[in-house]
Amino acid sequence: MEQAISFERVPTRIYSDSEKASKAVAHEIASLIRERAKEKKPAVLGLATGSSPKKVYQELIRMHKEEGLSFKNVITFNLDEYYPMQPDAIQSYVRFMKEQLFDHVDIPLNNINIPDGTLPIEKIPEFCKDYDEKIEKLGGLDFQLLGIGRNGHIGFNEPGSLINSKTRLMTLDISTKIDAAIDFGGLEKVHKKAITMGVEKIMHAKRVILLAWGEHKAESVARAVEGPVTSDIPASYLQQHNNATFILDETAAAALTRIKTPWVVDSVIWDRKMIKKAVTHLALQLDKPVLKLTNKDYNEHGLSELLSLYGQAYDINIEVFNYLQHTITGWPGGKPNADDTHRPERAFPAKKKVIIFSPHPDDDIISMGGTFQRLHDQGHDVHVAYQTSGNIAVADDEALRFAEFVVDFNEKFESSNPKANKIYKEAVKFLKSKRDSEIDIPSVREIKGLIRKGEAKNTCRFVGIKKENTHFLEMPFYETGTVRKKPIGEEDIQIIMNLIEEIQPHQIYAAGDLADPHGTHKVCLDAILEAIQRLKHREYMKNCWVWLYKGAWAEWDIDQIEMAVPMSPDQVFQKRMGIFKHQSQKDGVVFQGDDSREFWQRAEERNRGTANIYNKLGLAEYEAMEAFVRWRF
Repeated sequence: MEQAISFERVPTRIYSDSEKASKAVAHEIASLIRERAKEKKPAVLGLATGSSPKKVYQELIRMHKEEGLSFKNVITFNLDEYYPMQPDAIQSYVRFMKEQLFDHVDIPLNNINIPDGTLPIEKIPEFCKDYDEKIEKLGGLDFQLLGIGRNGHIGFNEPGSLINSKTRLMTLDISTKIDAAIDFGGLEKVHKKAITMGVEKIMHAKRVILLAWGEHKAESVARAVEGPVTSDIPASYLQQHNNATFILDETAAAALTRIKTPWVVDSVIWDRKMIKKAVTHLALQLDKPVLKLTNKDYNEHGLSELLSLYGQAYDINIEVFNYLQHTITGWPGGKPNADDTHRPERAFPAKKKVIIFSPHPDDDIISMGGTFQRLHDQGHDVHVAYQTSGNIAVADDEALRFAEFVVDFNEKFESSNPKANKIYKEAVKFLKSKRDSEIDIPSVREIKGLIRKGEAKNTCRFVGIKKENTHFLEMPFYETGTVRKKPIGEEDIQIIMNLIEEIQPHQIYAAGDLADPHGTHKVCLDAILEAIQRLKHREYMKNCWVWLYKGAWAEWDIDQIEMAVPMSPDQVFQKRMGIFKHQSQKDGVVFQGDDSREFWQRAEERNRGTANIYNKLGLAEYEAMEAFVRWRF
């Protein structure tokens, strides 16, 4: 999907998902490598790290192994490295590149160039000068791969970086440090500085591709693509490059004008979905209830085409008001013996079998705790499936406290299980001497997983879920001991399929929150959707509806919501008490992101915000609402 859009000041391609986009980019890189090989010249590549290019590297590795793509003529220059940083540390970009690409292809070691995080600080200026000169002697970069930070940085060229900036040591912006905290295990552990290639060498590259995936990148992408060229958004400099392209998935493109308000760009098909999107946007823009919008409002704000189809604003307003009204229900499992013509869920069967998939052991209660409780209270057979252990989100001191308690307990009561006691003693010893660069040993990961499992069980008891209806799936992709996970595998998908086959549900709830900065929600959702696709021919699946909720990071836009479950003040408080069962995640949670509030505070504000939007649009006033979108397979 590529268009010459007047609002977009740099070419932009939007793909349905990051996998398709990554393959397209990998194939462009492969073509360049082969072309240069035919010319008996090196292909000089500028490479990026982070989550964005990982699938590009996976496809390049596949092409090397299956299609004979050789990297013998490739010379690489990486954008950046933390400082100081040992090359074997978990967070090192040297280690990242080896694990993600270099160890799997035939690139000569002498052709790999990465900023050196081990240098004495006084030697860095000379190193940076040599780095730039080495690129210049090769005739510049043939191709530069980039990601984008949420503050608009490219490489570690933070806001304020000039277009002619050279390779240098940079002090990291606080927003960059917050994003990096997930890799370092806490904000206080993130390095303050990094060596980065300057903007100048990026701008001199013959070809530049910037990758962006996920909702959390949407605002920075829109500012870089549609906003003015400014040092406040270093990625905006690419507007002045003669061969740069932004490659986005649909979620990262969400804030672009052609996606957010497509009717101001071109003619659109005015189906129900588009009408709802346009009218709710207009009402919120003008701070008016839907039923108070006038013909003048439509004409003055780019919706004259829609008005001409209906004739009067009143008719459109009534239609959209009814759309919104019909999404609201206090019966998320369907209301028994009721006319369900305009309800989001079916009345039959009155008692449904339900699976709530929770990527981490607390997403169920944080994201849909009120609906979770209501489904149980209304008599449905509710199962909860915790997809991962969530162990990396447990702080070391919490695990140490737990392990020491077990050791002390066993010694006091002379436990007859010496093997178990040995495991806990081993964990205590490791945690007391653990270095920042170390991955947790298996016993520590097991303890952290047990902590989160216990908290999830406590939440289910609080809601009233039977013990046998609580499932801990422990999907293998997650168990790496680090934030960086393995790709989804066949075993992960089979685990999901087996549970669905066993329960044969009428409803499935899954996390559709792709703003999750850790990426776990996306992998968990992919596994669920793949499992459903494989099982959709089963007879019971014809009666199964899938509802997607969002987590603590974002909420569905009002025009997307297909089911909104209202909550009273008492129900909001009850949900808060359920979230409190997750004590390890309550105070000083490891991966807080850029939001210092605890998860219960985020959830309540988000739920109240949804209710407030409905109220602003002229619907009934509720204390809070949880929102869902149906996925049709």
